[in-house]
Amino acid sequence: MEKTMCYQENRSNLNRVRTFGVLSIMFVLLLAGMPGLAQAQEKALENLKETGKAFASIARDASPAVVFIRVEKTVAAGPSMRMPFNEEFFKRFFGQPMPGQPMPGQPQSPEQPKRTIQGQGSGFIISPDGYILTNNHVVADADKVMVKLLDGREFPAQIIGTDPPTDVAVVKIDATDLPVLTLGNSDRLEVGEWVLALGNPFGLSHTLTAGIVSALGRSRIGISDYEDFIQTDAAINPGNSGGPLINLEGQVVGINSAIFSQSGGYMGIGFAIPVNMARNIYSQLIDHGSVIRGYLGVTVQDLTPDLARSFGLKDSKGVLIAQVMPDTPAEKAGLQQGDVVVGINGEPVETVAPFRNKIALTEPGTKIELTVVRDGKELSLGVKVEKMTADTAAAVSRPESMEKMGLTVTTLTGELADQYGYKGEKGVVVTGIETGSAAALAGMKPGILIQEVNREKIENVKEFEKAIEKSGKKPILLLVRDERGSQYIALDVEK
Repeated sequence: MEKTMCYQENRSNLNRVRTFGVLSIMFVLLLAGMPGLAQAQEKALENLKETGKAFASIARDASPAVVFIRVEKTVAAGPSMRMPFNEEFFKRFFGQPMPGQPMPGQPQSPEQPKRTIQGQGSGFIISPDGYILTNNHVVADADKVMVKLLDGREFPAQIIGTDPPTDVAVVKIDATDLPVLTLGNSDRLEVGEWVLALGNPFGLSHTLTAGIVSALGRSRIGISDYEDFIQTDAAINPGNSGGPLINLEGQVVGINSAIFSQSGGYMGIGFAIPVNMARNIYSQLIDHGSVIRGYLGVTVQDLTPDLARSFGLKDSKGVLIAQVMPDTPAEKAGLQQGDVVVGINGEPVETVAPFRNKIALTEPGTKIELTVVRDGKELSLGVKVEKMTADTAAAVSRPESMEKMGLTVTTLTGELADQYGYKGEKGVVVTGIETGSAAALAGMKPGILIQEVNREKIENVKEFEKAIEKSGKKPILLLVRDERGSQYIALDVEK
């Protein structure tokens, strides 16, 4: 017994010695590793310092070419107040007119006195002789435009041209040997890249903010007609509009245009017009004072997975031709309703927005090659792009009420009838619903068949659009059908 107790005590002591030895070794190893840890921390700090120096260098080089733009505009007098932003700011960020301005459709009294309001924004110099890129909404309808440089010099500016569909404008000051910014290639941008925004938020001259590219190719934002926005979390606020979005090489990759906000201030989501789109626009504005766009003569829509399956496609990449206008380039080339465009000049086509933008930016008279899928077979069709006019633009645009409804439709075909169980029926099938729209709030979903608009039977997209157009501002009464049967749905698009 005594031997056993002695043995256990010795074993316990041995374990304590072993434990102490292991801890000692670990402590020694930790001490030995401390210099390595300190070196890693020092290296990380050096990297941060280098990043900061890169930002500082870009700001130092770019700031002289970034300008502060102040505009004056004469409007009907309202309450006695001087607003720091123009009317377009309120429409873009609050969805309502500027205080003191009439609501849409509200007549202005001819006896009403006039007053001058001021707005402000940013821009950047693109040529030594004074051409400046900015946003259309910064200078639109301005009576007077003043441009102030970083060195304090101030010049009156002439509006060379504006393009509301892309929100791009060019103004010019009478000066020479001006600092300029180099335009980069926005097509090379990748999500996650560092970008810097320069401008004059809230009138605070030459403010620099940093962030990353959050997303590319943003569309359906409702800011302009032709959208292909760069989304960034670099802080953009009112007054930044028209300023440059710059990469780490100091090149302009975008024009800061708008923010997504419920308060009017920065919430981490800003949008910039890609410089490759702006480059084409400003060249035309300088050369012609206006923009000439290409035209095919089709209405197109994005493919949904259900639509892709019904057309025998493996995925939903491509754009579906919902309508071909008569006597148009598309009809002359043999394009048909139900064709799915999957390529243009050998490059893949995946969604509507970039396809529409590419056609619009194609010079009229240019022949392009479209790859389409028809009845499961791939075809190649040559199309000669023509010039878009006001009449042709109106012909392919959706009625305003349809835009407000927030849905897209296609004519019911035999394949769709089989898929959704509408054999023997006529009408249009809902193919897409925009989140938060009148249609979404009414509970409409893709796959629903619309058979009547305001008690008027419709059989195809053209009849549907005409019926919607006739509705004006009145609530739209739809007779719809799904797997549960038929029901009426009223959509008030003016709410």
